[in-house]
Amino acid sequence: MLEKYFSAPKTLARLRAGLSGPHIDGFADALERDGYSQGSSVRYLRAAAHLGQFQQRHHETLADIDGSTLDDFGRHLRRCRCPLSNGGKVNHHVVFGAKRFHAYLFETGVCESDLGVRVQTVEPVLIASFRDWFRKHRGATEPTLRHYCRDATEMLNALGEDVSEWNASRIRKFLLDRANQCGAATAGHLITAMRAILRYLSFQGLCRVDLGQAIPSLAHWRLATLPPSLTAEEVDRLVAARDGNSIRCLRDRAIILMLVRLGLRAGDVARLRLADIEWESGTLRVSGKSRYEVRLPLPQDVGDAVLHYLECRPEVHPADRVFVRNIAPFRSSITNHCIYGIVKRALRRAEIATTAKGAHLLRHTAATQMLRHGVPLDQIGLVLRHRGIDTTAYYAKVDVGLLKQNAQPWPEVK
Repeated sequence: MLEKYFSAPKTLARLRAGLSGPHIDGFADALERDGYSQGSSVRYLRAAAHLGQFQQRHHETLADIDGSTLDDFGRHLRRCRCPLSNGGKVNHHVVFGAKRFHAYLFETGVCESDLGVRVQTVEPVLIASFRDWFRKHRGATEPTLRHYCRDATEMLNALGEDVSEWNASRIRKFLLDRANQCGAATAGHLITAMRAILRYLSFQGLCRVDLGQAIPSLAHWRLATLPPSLTAEEVDRLVAARDGNSIRCLRDRAIILMLVRLGLRAGDVARLRLADIEWESGTLRVSGKSRYEVRLPLPQDVGDAVLHYLECRPEVHPADRVFVRNIAPFRSSITNHCIYGIVKRALRRAEIATTAKGAHLLRHTAATQMLRHGVPLDQIGLVLRHRGIDTTAYYAKVDVGLLKQNAQPWPEVK
């Protein structure tokens, strides 16, 4: 397999020599399997051979490679004078190639240490049980649990591990100190996480039942602002900005249409599986917050866009997710952050100026468009999967024409 990337006999002999030599052909197979380009594969194979030379000069083996070894290798590149190393310039290709080779060695059982071991910390028993309880009884997703557990851990470190000694004044002081160090949105998320952990503690009988009432709410006036949304002309420009026949354009166009036509959340799209699309009935099964599952109609343009993408989507294993990465290494799913980036880049390409940049902007747009087309609020709530009509009523303010009919004329002052 190495002959696919190199033809010079001296280069082939050099790459197959040293500590990395017995594994270099298998590494080349793995790079081709994961879809790396010719140029990237060549750079990563050279980096793998260089890493083997580095270990050999330090009288160590490939099994000894860990996170600290890769850090030392990165510092070595700044002053590298290794013979036959093709220079020692520091660039992300060499560093990433070494990390990719280390991951391959870990997958094949050569290394016993993965990069993730260096950053993993032992999670407190209380936080682990809180995570399991909230996942089981509230149906929280992993991103939500990650944020809640992070804030709960910070709260545990600040207030002490003996939760029976927690009181209202200490909790309020912790919240106010943290709120002074962050913005309003971050403080709001912290309040939500603190209330969640206190509910769990009271349910387990570990703290006072009414302790959650000690957490104040941020000043907020409901319905004081208009939901950010795009006009119909801006939506057309946004979709047109991702026209094209490349895999990336086809994927981004399908995702944007799903967001703006069905009002899906970023997590809904990221978790979407092939089995969730029922082509015969033209429906889409969506499982959102708290395992709340609904079936939504699949519009024709959305279905066509998804079908065109699936026809040329990269092969991944397992291949049950609809949307996958379009660059190597291909993975079986994308993340919420990836979808945020797709929308942000499309807005920039379409030259649309708006304060909101993420996928939720298109969710607001879907709701306001349905309202302007005469769809009742209760049906909009069903599409958006709101639990109460008060949440959907947030969008009633955007229909200025209807509000003018209900507004009473201001009496003349005589």
